[in-house]
Amino acid sequence: MLIGVVGKANVGKSTFFKALTLADVEIANYPFATIKPNTGVGFVEVECAGKFFGKQCNPREGFCIDQRRFVPVQLIDVAGLVPGAHEGKGMGNQFLSDLNQADALIHVIDVSGSTNEKGEPVTPGSYDPARDIKFLEDELDYWYLGILKKGWEKFARQVQQEHQDIAKALAKQLSGLGVDEDMTKETISLLELNKEQPSEWSEEDLMGIARSLRKKTKPMIIAANKIDVPGAWENYERVANEFNDYLVVACSAESELALKEAAKKGLIDYVPGSGTFEIRENAEMNEQQRKGLDFIREKILDRYGSTGVQQVMNKLVFNVLGYIAVFPGGVNKLEDSNGNVLPDCFLLKKGSTALDFAYKLHTDFGKNFIRAIDVKEKMTVGKDHILKNGDVIEIVADK
Repeated sequence: MLIGVVGKANVGKSTFFKALTLADVEIANYPFATIKPNTGVGFVEVECAGKFFGKQCNPREGFCIDQRRFVPVQLIDVAGLVPGAHEGKGMGNQFLSDLNQADALIHVIDVSGSTNEKGEPVTPGSYDPARDIKFLEDELDYWYLGILKKGWEKFARQVQQEHQDIAKALAKQLSGLGVDEDMTKETISLLELNKEQPSEWSEEDLMGIARSLRKKTKPMIIAANKIDVPGAWENYERVANEFNDYLVVACSAESELALKEAAKKGLIDYVPGSGTFEIRENAEMNEQQRKGLDFIREKILDRYGSTGVQQVMNKLVFNVLGYIAVFPGGVNKLEDSNGNVLPDCFLLKKGSTALDFAYKLHTDFGKNFIRAIDVKEKMTVGKDHILKNGDVIEIVADK
């Protein structure tokens, strides 16, 4: 899974990315501080299965704090987009191509309205952040449309003359965007298009296809950043109501980054996504640092319950994409050969079966599958058993 972090220049996108990953990225108050995409690892939070067994896990990847397991997810931070990106403005074609590999998008907006359409700082509240959501939708839709229209007339004529299945042909044509046949079938049906005469589909029809397939292949969550700026909450409520087909999460990337940096330096104890932190005894910090932490506690955590950054990741992966977390383990032994308890945790699509999980672990486990065991319930299950979030599963296969 690869998550793309995208947005207009200067909305705090790179700060958001660094707050998730603690990667060393350039953060600056001007457009195009990010030119080449940054990559890093963020984490989604799940309740650790070790809690069920009264044991502390030892993750091979990620980490666990207070029985909260943080599972790694790959992230890519793409440079800020500008209007006309699909036409190549502001290196737009390159930036959009960088996004093509992403399975889903986090769209970071400046919900305080203090960044204009060009990515320039303006007086807070003087710019409508709702415009940014529409702007990104339009850029992505026109990008998809441009790819769809490339050689369209020839393609449509050939499909008609050879009596090809248009849904299958279209899926093959757009496979580079992650489009599959189910998506094209559903889209053609939804738009009530004539499957026998694709050459007669209008420009409006093609835009409808582009928009539908973009939504299916690039699901998105809105990170409403800079929520601590006066007037931002009112904007957040309005934007969340106007774009109610998206999950819109209020957040403060600067606050999350400050807390993680302080925790990294041993000044505080902080679990990402939580609504509190504790200053460590004998923590050496100056007055400015203490005031900064007091501000975050009072203006962010006490008011909103968290910085919102971790919640963006959790909601995208589990609510928008519909993934579940599954742990491999044994009924009689939760440890691996090195004695590590529940060292692995895998993210699978909701609806995945025991057989799907076996293949996820190793192809041979899938090919030689005999049965699976629900370790929590100590119950044998078959290959078609649907897995649940937090399951611990043992796979039994022929050797």
